[in-house]
Formats: sequence, structure tokens, C-alpha cells
Amino acid sequence: MQTIFVMVKCEPGRAYQVADEAVDIEQVSEVHSISGQYDLMIKCFLESGQDIGQFVVETLQKLPGIKDTFTIIAFKAFG
Repeated sequence: MQTIFVMVKCEPGRAYQVADEAVDIEQVSEVHSISGQYDLMIKCFLESGQDIGQFVVETLQKLPGIKDTFTIIAFKAFG
């Protein structure tokens, strides 16, 4: 199992709509509203060996209202 965090920049006024659609994606564990350069942070669990880039491009970036993404790959969870 691979864990990734995807920070999402949304079109103005669309963050809640994007979040509502993102939570319905099977691999999405959590969606958080955040402050700063990005609007949302999405925590995803992917199967080992699943192509991260393809998941982000073909699944997340195709959600209506997304302008930009920044993906962080997690190596190990503590605690």
C-alpha cells in the first residue's frame, strides 16, 4: 500500500464542490480544507505498484474545478 498526499488548487469558489467529488473516489481516505497556496489536501491510499502519476492525472486532475496539484509521496507513518 502506498500513501500519497495531493495538494489541490481549485478554481475560485469551487473548493467545496471538488472536495465533495473527491471523497467519492475509492482511493481517497481524507480530504482537508487547508490555508496557503493550495485549497485542499487529499490523502490517498494506492495499491502497491499502482502508477501514482496516472492516478493523479487520470483520476484527480480530471475533477471539475481543479486548477493545479502538487503530489507528496509518503514513505513511512509514525505512531
